[in-house]
Amino acid sequence: MSGQETALRGNVARPAETGARPDSGTTFAVILSLSFCHLLNDMMQSLVPALYPILKTSYGLDFAQVGLITLAFQCTASLFQPVVGLVTDRHPQPYSLAVGMGSTLVGLLLMAQASSYPVILLAAALIGLGSAVFHPEASRVARMAAGGRYGLAQSLFQVGGNAGTAVGPLLAAFIVVPAGQHSIVWFSAAALLGMLVLFQVGRWYAAKRSAGQVAAKGRASAPGAAPLPRRTVAIAILVLVVLLFSKNIYSASLGSYYTFYLIQRFGVSVQQAQLLLFLYLGSVVLGTLAGGAVGDRVGRVPVIWFSILGALPFTLALPHAGLFWTAVFTVLIGLIMASAFSAILVYAQDLMPGRVGLVAGIFFGFSFGLGGLGAAALGRLADWTGIETVYQICAFLPVLGLATVFLPRHGRR
Repeated sequence: MSGQETALRGNVARPAETGARPDSGTTFAVILSLSFCHLLNDMMQSLVPALYPILKTSYGLDFAQVGLITLAFQCTASLFQPVVGLVTDRHPQPYSLAVGMGSTLVGLLLMAQASSYPVILLAAALIGLGSAVFHPEASRVARMAAGGRYGLAQSLFQVGGNAGTAVGPLLAAFIVVPAGQHSIVWFSAAALLGMLVLFQVGRWYAAKRSAGQVAAKGRASAPGAAPLPRRTVAIAILVLVVLLFSKNIYSASLGSYYTFYLIQRFGVSVQQAQLLLFLYLGSVVLGTLAGGAVGDRVGRVPVIWFSILGALPFTLALPHAGLFWTAVFTVLIGLIMASAFSAILVYAQDLMPGRVGLVAGIFFGFSFGLGGLGAAALGRLADWTGIETVYQICAFLPVLGLATVFLPRHGRR
């Protein structure tokens, strides 16, 4: 194992952030609870883009206005997540997770009753605020409960969110589309359930802190840990941001406009388009889970290489495929690209020990922000040139994965 990898692994393997043994039942109960709440949180949030065809027709919106809804949600989340992560690193707030879920609840209720475009934007912003509070602190608690299996813990946490995102369009196809916009209010029960579970997670976290098993500020380093040079860390973080740009802009093209692409190009119904979107989002769930587990075994960098460049042949072929192969290619793209996020996040947390919440906030924030900006920009591009041009241009985004060559090299176990 190389000296750099020793430094990276040494910096994070400390009791202050693990909090339990790898085989601890309590540890996995906490991680799975967070994953379940991530599922509920992202399921409710995914109802917003699933509503786009309904909102576009009901309010006479163009693609740019649809993109602005995503921008309102994503920008709120991206701007506040690093702030929340920084504050909770210094002053942990065990019960802030339940508060974040409450903001999502309010946004959902407002979205169900919205009668104008500005109210829709406000509701989307409140849902984004819920994400800003939830994601960095939940990611930090998941790492704290990982028992050294950081990739697995983050992938289990993330796979809950991906599962929720995948279920959202399915629920929209069979509940929201037939029943209309007001049916969103039914999902408030999920938010209440999430608040109850997160309150229990907060009690676990508070008990660990009071017992001295978790450092109050989570900043202490292990004895003998050797941090990497700042220049090396800065270059690596910049490369990771470039990789997130590639991944999230392409993901935004599928998450926000895939249904429109299918309807326009192949003439499928809204429900059929939602089902195909569900297949893509389901593949993202599987890819996320595999990426974290494989990264713990072979290292983060090989997973990052594969997850970005490996999707390139399929993104290039997608704009020229028929309906069947379009579905197949998007599933493969989802499987491959989704393996990147857990590896990128854990790699960044290894680079900056003691800043777990801040790193989670920055990278979740970049993901939301890039997704929102990308959705708005791609919506404008679709208005100008047509929805099919979006996928012809985005096909080349995985080429940015070549930037992985600038990451510090790791030896393998």
